[in-house]
Amino acid sequence: MPRFAANLHYLFAEHPFLDRFQAAAEAGFRAVEFQVPYGFTPAELAARLRGNDLSMVLFDAPMGDWAAGERGLAAVPGREGEFRDGLAAVAAYAEALECSLVHVMAGVVAPGADLDEVERTYLANLRLAAQTLAPRGVGVVIEPINAKLGISADAPAYTTAGMRGYYLNHSWQARQILAKAACENLFLHLDLYHAQILEGNLAQTLRDCLPQLRHVQIAGVPGRHEPDRGEIHYPYLFALLDELGYEGWVGCEYKPFAGTRQGLGWGAAYGLHATPSRAV
Repeated sequence: MPRFAANLHYLFAEHPFLDRFQAAAEAGFRAVEFQVPYGFTPAELAARLRGNDLSMVLFDAPMGDWAAGERGLAAVPGREGEFRDGLAAVAAYAEALECSLVHVMAGVVAPGADLDEVERTYLANLRLAAQTLAPRGVGVVIEPINAKLGISADAPAYTTAGMRGYYLNHSWQARQILAKAACENLFLHLDLYHAQILEGNLAQTLRDCLPQLRHVQIAGVPGRHEPDRGEIHYPYLFALLDELGYEGWVGCEYKPFAGTRQGLGWGAAYGLHATPSRAV
């Protein structure tokens, strides 16, 4: 049975951020992920994890100025120093939170950019991140993200429908990058929401990507709501992940349609708890 992690930048936004850990645990989650831990000290986040018996399974490396439209630095020529400096914070948080997987975001490609230079920059930064984190037992993942859509309307910070201009878009492209970088602790992170928008054929994509796959995320298409909304038949894909022997976590990175607990009915078969219905 897949193991589900609550993405705390998407789920339980009805609560202040630090209270979302308890809310996730009460809903049956045994793990969490979220994009940016850097607004809190490692100690206070670690205390919330321990206090709620939760594992931290994924966070993002510093991604630059989000408000200015930046979406990562790894493939942005000229920002190598800032990327390198950010790895110290990544290592500190990974150690304190006992998190063994970090997502390194490629970033947005400027119009007219030299794509050969962009790829060279990306490969060099990915190798640096992998080499820096390997002695700490931390893996690095890269994620294809659709470049068609943008910020989600009326949603918490860091929730998106896509990232306009993002460099890494397709699973085949990510697999090529992984092969070129050739690092033992560099892997693939596949968000099935983005994969459906960009390429479809999700069952075969999972089969093709399995050797390099270390993290999966889910959301319904269209709308990026609960996985039981929209065109993707997730129960089939969850069973397929079991059949393929996938051992990583499945991150719930979706925007609740009408409240987090109210929308957790899809997860009842997997140990998650929706709010009980009131008698009429």
